[in-house]
Amino acid sequence: MDLESVPKGVWQKAEERAALLRPLAALHEAPAHLVRAAAIDLKISERWAYRLIRRLREENGAVTALLPRDGRGAPRKTRIAGDREAIIGHVIEGHYLKRQKARPSEIVRAVQVECRKAGISSPSEATIRRRVNLIDKGVASRLREDDPDTKPILGATPIPKYPLDVVQIDHTPVDVILVDPFERLPIGRPYLTVAIDVMSRMIAGFHLSLDPPSAASVGLCLAHVADDKKTWMTARGVTDVEWPIAGKPKKIGVDNAGEFHSQAFERGCAQHNIEIEWRPPGQPQFGGIVERVIGTLMRRIHKLPGTTFSNTAQRGAYDSERQACLTLEELERWLTVAICKDYHLSRHRGLDGSTPLARLKEGLVSLSRSGGSIAIPRDMRSYLIDFLPVLRRTLQRDGFTVDHIRYFSNALKPWIVSRDVRTEGHLILRRDPRDLSRVYVLDPFDGSWLEVPYRTLSRPSITLWEHRAARRRAQERNAATVDEDSIFTAFAEMQEIERNAARLSKGARRRRSRPVLDRQSPLAKQPEALGLGELAQDQPDAPPQPFTDIEEW
Repeated sequence: MDLESVPKGVWQKAEERAALLRPLAALHEAPAHLVRAAAIDLKISERWAYRLIRRLREENGAVTALLPRDGRGAPRKTRIAGDREAIIGHVIEGHYLKRQKARPSEIVRAVQVECRKAGISSPSEATIRRRVNLIDKGVASRLREDDPDTKPILGATPIPKYPLDVVQIDHTPVDVILVDPFERLPIGRPYLTVAIDVMSRMIAGFHLSLDPPSAASVGLCLAHVADDKKTWMTARGVTDVEWPIAGKPKKIGVDNAGEFHSQAFERGCAQHNIEIEWRPPGQPQFGGIVERVIGTLMRRIHKLPGTTFSNTAQRGAYDSERQACLTLEELERWLTVAICKDYHLSRHRGLDGSTPLARLKEGLVSLSRSGGSIAIPRDMRSYLIDFLPVLRRTLQRDGFTVDHIRYFSNALKPWIVSRDVRTEGHLILRRDPRDLSRVYVLDPFDGSWLEVPYRTLSRPSITLWEHRAARRRAQERNAATVDEDSIFTAFAEMQEIERNAARLSKGARRRRSRPVLDRQSPLAKQPEALGLGELAQDQPDAPPQPFTDIEEW
């Protein structure tokens, strides 16, 4: 099912139940006294508690197992008028979420006064207090307490007991200028999303892109963390090395960027039993592990040709664009080699002289002896789809239309002729921005994802960024008639121009470089992987050198 279609109150209730019942579902046979205690805490019958535990076992602990089925138990809509709801929200924002720390009783009186001024009846005291209680405790604490910047920084990052118990994720622009794979001319800096396992310091996965961080890049990074990386590395020409960390993390530590507060990310994590831990605003030390590993990688990248260094003072008179020679695909392979053949094998004083790979293997042995295991997604495609951006479209006789492109599959025909209420209105779609040749539609009957291709199958596969560029070009030519034909005609013209141009603009070269990596087949034969030292500007032919500046934690 689509996670964003669930009302907030229903989802919160399911999460509360999951917190108490998941440990019982993990047991081979839940003790009766523990089930009884959980039922009392949740204010449900023991019989219903056993039924929910059975659902959790059947659906591998997913939150959706605890959602109401067939419409039963859905929360009632608010019964107060919109004007009174607006007054409550205005008073809460203007009085309660302030440093004066007004009490709920004062909020009740303030709402009553504002309603009298507006000439409308006031909601009951219980209704107003319920609205106050719905405020996120973390948000309320942050807005009602003193400035956290004045507080001292104490303690250290807690170290989990097992691998993938806690993973920290962050983004950064990479300190190197890339070139396009055709004319080898500069196209700018890429962005790196990296995930690190706090227990072992293993880099659990990463995603490299020419586009700024987004919810899609977070989802692709999480998919890389969960998936087995052997095939992925083989496709990129990286062999004779292991990257054995794979699975779903139990907790993710992130900052407060918008992509980490998207509903798709939050509910995707909840669906897969992944806890999110947001750092307090203005306190980057809570993400110190991932911040340090990014710093370590960037210092190593500063030895590559085309580096921008950390700032203009360090760069000096060095001409980054003139020296640039790496493509996006080559940088990805270089990072893979740097991570697997260097960083994971480097001794770490923060790990008592051990290496991340050795510490990971120790953790896996300990986890196995304790009877535990790392959760692996049953279906990697569905796992990734749960984190992709959401679209809502109505089903027409010719399928779906998204950004002027029509999508159709014979599997939609029964939906079109059924006149079933479940296929009417807006249906849930998701799409991968790297490939617009298909969308994924949520089946309203069984909750699975249906892959729907272009209606015109002869259309070439394009990325979202190529689509936007083609659409702009079509609008420039004839702003009144932008349709699917004009978009793909403009796309074909742009490709022809790019093939024939002797020198392209930086934007065109950057756009053309994306598909080289994004459309790469996992089984495609790749050139021999780049060594760490092959591209170093000071010693071009030197062998890979170990890290000398590993962070300490």
